[in-house]
Amino acid sequence: MSDPNADEKPLDPAAARIVSRIRLMMVISALTTLFAIVAVLGVVSYRLLRSEGSAVVSDMTAMLPKGARIVATAVAEDRIAVTVEVNGTLEIRTFDLRTLKQTGRLRFATEP
Repeated sequence: MSDPNADEKPLDPAAARIVSRIRLMMVISALTTLFAIVAVLGVVSYRLLRSEGSAVVSDMTAMLPKGARIVATAVAEDRIAVTVEVNGTLEIRTFDLRTLKQTGRLRFATEP
């Protein structure tokens, strides 16, 4: 068998420069693609590792004062807001969505 490359003529210098530039662009393109894939996989794995506690189910009983009733509830981002009527006055209690611990209380009163 004969060598297929034996019949090829050497490239002139202008064509060699063009081939060299094309190879450089291909290497840059491959490295950019590799970097993008690594970045996406890194973000996905970070989110998966960070969200480990979000699947935990909590069971809790919040105690309300005697005679109090819940008027409304709402969820916003990582908080639960519960509107409670206590002895004719309204208050809003907020709870952390993940831990279900009370994070705040807002009471409403009329001016004298």
